[in-house]
Amino acid sequence: MSLENRVAEALDKRGEADSDQALMLQYMQGDMSAFESLYQKHKGGLYRYFVRQIGDLQLAEDLYQDTWGRVIKAAASYEPSAKFTTWLYRIAHNLLIDHVRAVKPVDHFSEVFTEEQDADSFLPSDEQAPQTQFIAWTKAQLLKHCISLLPTVQKEALLLNMEAGFTAGTIAEVVGTSLEATKSRIRYANQSLKTCVMNKWQEVENER
Repeated sequence: MSLENRVAEALDKRGEADSDQALMLQYMQGDMSAFESLYQKHKGGLYRYFVRQIGDLQLAEDLYQDTWGRVIKAAASYEPSAKFTTWLYRIAHNLLIDHVRAVKPVDHFSEVFTEEQDADSFLPSDEQAPQTQFIAWTKAQLLKHCISLLPTVQKEALLLNMEAGFTAGTIAEVVGTSLEATKSRIRYANQSLKTCVMNKWQEVENER
């Protein structure tokens, strides 16, 4: 099937995945606006994926840019056999793993969400009462801290599920593991988070 026919076929289908595939195929034909559309659509989630995994804003930016660079390099050989988001996050996952293996053991990341500007983005609106704002902000910080304590594989699976909205099956494809292992990682991550946040909140209550 010619590239033009593949674009037409993808455009004829419905759904976000097919739209992404069509845009990628159009980019392969030299349509830079198609790449811009993909970039604008996925840039926020992809950047947050790196920030929440490693916590270093500059490093997150570097890996983020490297991911898009690899997308550009791989465009000529792209085959829409899987969702574009699965393919994109697989590239991101591999870059992250390569970095972690190069600098530290795979199960140890630095603390995340220590930057003041990142914490500010989680503050509630001014319409809420100061006390409500403080409670919501404190719980957000506890949650972020507890996420940072999760084993790397659990943290990645949880964030891909919560933030990217990926199913366990899609996450399994991204990280290259079995469906059951992915479900277990998400389940254990949720259980650990619930316990951690409850314990940390109790500590805060006891100090008040």
